[in-house]
Amino acid sequence: MTQDPQARVLIIIATLGRRPEYLEQTIRSIRSQSVPTDLVLVAPLENDHIQAISAQYSIPVLPDPGSLPLAINRGAEALMPHHDYLNWLNDDDYLEPDSMQEVLSAVDSNPEAVVAFGHCRYVNTEGRELWVSKAGNIAPKILPWGPDLIPQPGMLVRSAAWRDVGGVDPSFDLAFDLDLLLRLKKIGKLICVNRVVSNFRWHPDSLTVEDRSKNLRESERAKRTALPKILRPVSRAWDVPVRVVIKFAARNVSRRATNS
Repeated sequence: MTQDPQARVLIIIATLGRRPEYLEQTIRSIRSQSVPTDLVLVAPLENDHIQAISAQYSIPVLPDPGSLPLAINRGAEALMPHHDYLNWLNDDDYLEPDSMQEVLSAVDSNPEAVVAFGHCRYVNTEGRELWVSKAGNIAPKILPWGPDLIPQPGMLVRSAAWRDVGGVDPSFDLAFDLDLLLRLKKIGKLICVNRVVSNFRWHPDSLTVEDRSKNLRESERAKRTALPKILRPVSRAWDVPVRVVIKFAARNVSRRATNS
């Protein structure tokens, strides 16, 4: 697999190839960054769109193993010693111009940090803004018991920390990013840069929109598992209010998407 020895970042794009126009926007948003970055696609090898995009942008493709968390872990197998950081993007997420440099500088300047993240803009299918997730420094503090307010698109994970925690847990279908962050939080700091660094496209077939109830159940399991055993029985006390907040926020974004 050809890689740039100057690239300190590996970005994994897991895709089924069903949204080639969005996928190309994702790739262009990464390739336009000032930070040298290696890309790897994890996708069905028989998909003609994937093969065309792979050839056009000279991106290697690894075979889809059958689920999103498994695909992310498969992509992480491409990590090389020169990759200090990694992340994954879905095929309809995209980065803000020159945002990666700011995230990289933040985590570089803080040796105790294992993750750096920024704000995330929610957009509709046409790319119009619906809402901006910008909880900032409060997000890591409430992560073990409140809603997950750390936007995964645009963040960078220290590769050594990724290896320490073993990547994402494939027993989760949806909340694997929350579970990963909770495990990373135990070994280092999660820090925020104060700017929008990424865009999340909100549309009917987004996984987190498609099955919010399952996502909530998995999120509660991840948070309960991360707690000390003595606190796990009382954790259900805040499950209900957190569910209410998350469902209200989701309905609000969906309403804006419908009316935009």
